[in-house]
Amino acid sequence: MSTRRAINLQLHHEDNILKKLPLAIIALAAITSSCTWVKVSETGSTVAVANTANVRGCKNLSEVSVSVTSKVGFYQRNADKVATELANLARNEAAGLGGDTIVPSTGIENGKQSFNVYRCKK
Repeated sequence: MSTRRAINLQLHHEDNILKKLPLAIIALAAITSSCTWVKVSETGSTVAVANTANVRGCKNLSEVSVSVTSKVGFYQRNADKVATELANLARNEAAGLGGDTIVPSTGIENGKQSFNVYRCKK
């Protein structure tokens, strides 16, 4: 095989890879946007997500800060899925602290959020 033919084959191969790259990125984005990576544990499922009005008379046990991936490469993940995963993580953490209710204490920023953990049931 001549050197010129080998170079042409290599350039053709690289060109094909570059043409397929956007397709791969779109596929990755579609897959990751539909996934919820953080599941609620069995004990976390007993923890409620509430607002401040719902925790009057409850004992404030702690504050937990949780974080998840909010971006995959240049792709911004779905905000609702990120929020769900943050709440799931906080519920799991709260259960380990003996809490039964969480209330967001900060907004979501770069995939991070803090929650106050309460014990409301006696």
